[in-house]
Amino acid sequence: MTVASSTLPQPVTRIAAGTPEFKRITRAMIFGGFSTFSLLYSIQPLLPLLALQFQLTPAQSSWALSISTLSLAVSLLISSALSERIGRKPMMVAALALAAVATGLCALTEDFAQLLVLRALLGFALGGMPAVAVAYMGEEIEATSMGLAVGLYIAGSAFGGMLGRLQSALLSEYFHWRIAMAAMGLAGIYAAWEFWRSLPAERNFKPAAQAGESLRKGLRLHLADSGLRMLFCLGFILTGCFVSMYNYMGYRLQADPFGFSQSAAGAIALMYVLGMGSSVWVGRLVDRIGRRGVLWIVLLVMMAGLLLSLSNSLFIMIPGLALYTFGFFAAHSVASSWVARRAQGYKAVASALYLCFYYIGSSLIGSYTGVIWASHGWAGVVMLLGGILCVGLMITLRLRTLLPVVTA
Repeated sequence: MTVASSTLPQPVTRIAAGTPEFKRITRAMIFGGFSTFSLLYSIQPLLPLLALQFQLTPAQSSWALSISTLSLAVSLLISSALSERIGRKPMMVAALALAAVATGLCALTEDFAQLLVLRALLGFALGGMPAVAVAYMGEEIEATSMGLAVGLYIAGSAFGGMLGRLQSALLSEYFHWRIAMAAMGLAGIYAAWEFWRSLPAERNFKPAAQAGESLRKGLRLHLADSGLRMLFCLGFILTGCFVSMYNYMGYRLQADPFGFSQSAAGAIALMYVLGMGSSVWVGRLVDRIGRRGVLWIVLLVMMAGLLLSLSNSLFIMIPGLALYTFGFFAAHSVASSWVARRAQGYKAVASALYLCFYYIGSSLIGSYTGVIWASHGWAGVVMLLGGILCVGLMITLRLRTLLPVVTA
């Protein structure tokens, strides 16, 4: 008797680099990463302006960013669980669209408390994109092409972070910070539309019977893996140190001896071009020689850049900032793709856990660094971030000895 083909288990087919489907995925992910980082971090160059307008300390004004990353961290686990039930693409499209609307509404706020509420809503809505993006790629793209795919996604994130900061800095200097927020909201709506029309529907996704059960099982599974725990801690360290640098470098550049204008200080976001290049470059390198031999080196690059930022000479400080940015995006690209590769099932939960630690680090380290900046200046900031990065380096060296797992 012949068994109907519809009853046979369907083989898992994954997408390789260079195919039309791969190009569609990477196009969509570039737009998704662009929108995520531009909406999230466009407020960063405005922190000195908000401190002046609302009579805030640097640490207090930093909460305009930190509240978003903190609510995003909370949202990540919820969004990842929901995506296990309703699907990856619907979750990501809804996240991008709602975050764009919340950004536009920031232009209408009357006081700092209202701004914080909308920024918290923005972060919560946005959680559905980063929680699911790497999981989607891990399910749909073949393993040997994952490094490149994640690298391109992070390159889009870097471009969004750069353009979002530049646009808000320029518009706030020549018009008003409210105009900047309105413009970012419109750009986010367009990016959401491009993402929706470009991304292929998932083919290997299998919906879970209960979203809450998927979250519980995924947490138990991934937190039991010592390798994943180290990668989660590394995400906490990387983003906390990186966001702290850009949070307070603007204050430093606008003060003596530099005296930069608002737009000139915001132009440091051009360093994100290096992040775009490093994430794609390191993705290809990882596909060839592996993550173990790359991760600790790019963290050393980040630490070297931090030390160079101590100089009051722009000819030394700016290259230091370039190295710091290059090292961060390279390290984040390697760590996030490693999580997606190592996770045994419930990949969206694994990605969400990594990013939960990632954004909690942004909130906690980013805000506490403001206290150190106010009391000990830039030397204190470098000492704090250097000590934290030393812990990260020890983690990367431990990861070199980590036993691999066999993934499906």
